[in-house]
Amino acid sequence: MSMDKDGLRVVVVGATGNVGSHLVRALAGDPAVASVLGLARRVPDWPVEKTTWAPVDLRDGDAARAELTDHFRDADVVVHLAWMIQPARDPLTTWRANALGTARLLDAVAAARVPALVVASSVGAYSPGPKDEAVDESWPTHGWPDAPYSREKAYVERLLDAFEYERPDTRVVRMRPGFLFAREAAAEQRRLFLGPLVLGPLVRPHLTPVVPDVPGLRFQVLRTSDAAEAYRLAVTRPVHGAFNLAADPVVDAALLARLFDARVLRLPRAVLRTALATAWRARLTPAQPQLFDALLRLPVMDCTRAAEELGWTPRFTAEDALLDLVDGLRHGTGAPTPPLRPRLRHGRFSEFATGVGRRP
Repeated sequence: MSMDKDGLRVVVVGATGNVGSHLVRALAGDPAVASVLGLARRVPDWPVEKTTWAPVDLRDGDAARAELTDHFRDADVVVHLAWMIQPARDPLTTWRANALGTARLLDAVAAARVPALVVASSVGAYSPGPKDEAVDESWPTHGWPDAPYSREKAYVERLLDAFEYERPDTRVVRMRPGFLFAREAAAEQRRLFLGPLVLGPLVRPHLTPVVPDVPGLRFQVLRTSDAAEAYRLAVTRPVHGAFNLAADPVVDAALLARLFDARVLRLPRAVLRTALATAWRARLTPAQPQLFDALLRLPVMDCTRAAEELGWTPRFTAEDALLDLVDGLRHGTGAPTPPLRPRLRHGRFSEFATGVGRRP
């Protein structure tokens, strides 16, 4: 890896979201990093040490490819975090941003001859797998084809396979975290996944009488600051390949019930799935029922490689990450970037007016 006398020059694409906002702060505090260029569709009015900002939209075809190439020249590392989850009701838009946008970014990395690339993959890229034993990074990454998020993450894995074959001199790192939660991202995550009918003050223990338990409800989470630390290590250390990232313990209905002081209600999968599909069709929620299907099929990940090769261990437990989210939902917290703003200009009316999952 090349480095000038002052340190690494890092470009973060998607620098204003949940992970990006944490990562630019982590990189700014690292003496091995000389500068950070944060790229995003909407540039924030947010001063961060060592960091400058520039706009880019990965959907903009050849123009985006050219802009990215210019921004990547002389960079030591590019970190690709940009990802659109909404509008879930317009999968063509998310495909253009996520799949085709990543292809343009890879073209730009190659054209600018960037030595290292760190990419945000996800547990969602994995094929269905076991819930009673952990899988390592060799588990197949074909996703769950009915869920656009999972399908697009799996497609990006195939793009990276081809890129690594064609560019063997480029150090490529694929990060595959579980679900990432932070207090500052709670308002955004409510808008992305829960919708305008979820009232923050009601998201608290003692007000949730039951937690549904359905077959397959076992998943992994991570506090976003811990994920950002793993990315920082991937930027500054000569590692390559894929890394699973998650905190213990694995989340299940029993853990959620303890967290909310609720009782577990065993339900057939079809009952909860039908309720979610009904809410989706009625435009009461922005999250597709296919995302629920994917969740129930995700494997449990083994994070040994991240510990041994990255030197990474999470500081916070899975319960800490969930409590962070709950506290943020209750207080409607956000951060000083456009994706993480606490509320839209016209509040929740804006979410209804734009179709609840119809527009980003």
